[in-house]
Amino acid sequence: MIHLDSSKDDAGKRLDQFLHDKLPQYSRSRVAEWIDDRRVQVNGAPGKRSYLLKGSERIEVEPAGLPPLRAVAEDLPLEILYEDTDVIAINKPAGMVVHAGAGRHSGTLTNALVHRFGKLSEVAGDLRPGIVHRLDRFTSGVILVARTDAAHRHLAAQFAGREVEKIYLALVHGSVKTEQGRITKPISRDPIHRTRMTTRLASGRSAITEYKVLRRFEGFTYLQVKIGTGRTHQIRVHLASIGHPVAGDKLYGAPAAELPRFFLHAHQIAFTSPTSATRVTITAPLASELQQFLDSLAALS
Repeated sequence: MIHLDSSKDDAGKRLDQFLHDKLPQYSRSRVAEWIDDRRVQVNGAPGKRSYLLKGSERIEVEPAGLPPLRAVAEDLPLEILYEDTDVIAINKPAGMVVHAGAGRHSGTLTNALVHRFGKLSEVAGDLRPGIVHRLDRFTSGVILVARTDAAHRHLAAQFAGREVEKIYLALVHGSVKTEQGRITKPISRDPIHRTRMTTRLASGRSAITEYKVLRRFEGFTYLQVKIGTGRTHQIRVHLASIGHPVAGDKLYGAPAAELPRFFLHAHQIAFTSPTSATRVTITAPLASELQQFLDSLAALS
């Protein structure tokens, strides 16, 4: 057990930041995992990452063992959209994490992939076999997996060179004024709310998001979204920055909606085959819960 006391100089600091400062021998993700696992007590009660210190707390930390160094095989359902000797395309359901991270070591896409396919590309390391790119936990849709290291490097080069075409479907709150548009605001991590990204800072990584209106409903607009970059939460933060957060996305200010998740789906991806050099396009059908919500809106219009 590690015992710490906050002082007046720590007042206003987030709990996770305080622990990272005091325990630099541990990674930020390890500290976050301990908090999420209720291994950090603040004045005798489990703390939250976002807790703001007052400067007089007694903090106790119970370190946990190291997470597994390899993705562990788990027999989980997978919907395979496409498969060849180089690439596998999966229709990832909302709620499934792509790979292990803070507080999550089972039930991931990588666990399911290892069970189903065994050996995959090792370029991304033992915890991320085959993973070339990612989707947010609650974003559904098509994701590519590399079977070999050569295929992984070939696909990674296409992503880096913006040669992979990624098309999403998104339902946003409000009526988008123009039929199509382009957002190029740079994206950086929010310095206050560390789980969010922001476009409000002068600095940030370049990002390109293009959208086209597919259909309008009362209180909502249905969009086709194409991204030229793959920044964290890119579509979500970009659409929120123009006043139209993704439906159900409370993290970025969306009002309450009768959705079990936010309405964002990776609909289509196109890439060049690493061996045949032909262009491959893969489409993931809209998740059933999202289609049902669209149908309910259509019935009201």
